[in-house]
Amino acid sequence: MQCPGQDSRYWIGEDVFEAKCPKCGHSVEFFKDDSQQKCRKCGHRMLNPKIDFGCASYCPYADQCLGSMPPELLAKRGDLFKDKLAIAMRKYFGQDNRRIKHAENVAQYAEEIAKMEKGNMAVIMAAAYLHDIGIKEAERKFQSSAVKYQHSEGPPVARELLTTLKADAELIDEVCDIIGHHHSPGDGETVNFKVLYDADLIVNLDESYRESPPTGEKLETVLNKSFLTDSGRRLAKKNLMKLVQ
Repeated sequence: MQCPGQDSRYWIGEDVFEAKCPKCGHSVEFFKDDSQQKCRKCGHRMLNPKIDFGCASYCPYADQCLGSMPPELLAKRGDLFKDKLAIAMRKYFGQDNRRIKHAENVAQYAEEIAKMEKGNMAVIMAAAYLHDIGIKEAERKFQSSAVKYQHSEGPPVARELLTTLKADAELIDEVCDIIGHHHSPGDGETVNFKVLYDADLIVNLDESYRESPPTGEKLETVLNKSFLTDSGRRLAKKNLMKLVQ
């Protein structure tokens, strides 16, 4: 028996759609039952952002359906969530390319650090892509992007986006907690918070040092005092030493 939702005889116009590549923003065309497509512009292999496993919780044919899906899709559900996050972030920031690029860079470093620190990748990637998501509301309400406004305005926006993506409630709560104080680490922070904090710090320092290069001594001081993980510190040293004057 074929699930009616997968039978093309029941498809409507929305079942063939375009989605933006999370790497370059180019439009990629999908059929509803495509597991993935390759972006013709940058070559990124993108998982179908509209594939949803939610029906598996109640559908009596879930075992047959999931069992017949491509192995690469079943093995890469995390990549699907990551692509959805990137697309949601890009859509929210619109033409604000500077902040889109910042979030993408933080996500790249966060993923690398998370693999070494054994953090929860889904939480970390969500926090990385959405950590500055409160800036638009902060600027709209207060004409300021000050940290305190980012911290207060970010969690509600992140919660709405993650709820739309059907993220787990516990994940949403943890991500919102991280976003709500991501510039202000306290005692007893989780590995997930520390990974996000270090990734964001690397990108912020890189952006700052490109305008005003540090001395070797200043960089060493920052590396020794400011990072929360050994992996973040090593990665920062590897990538920032080239900017020393």
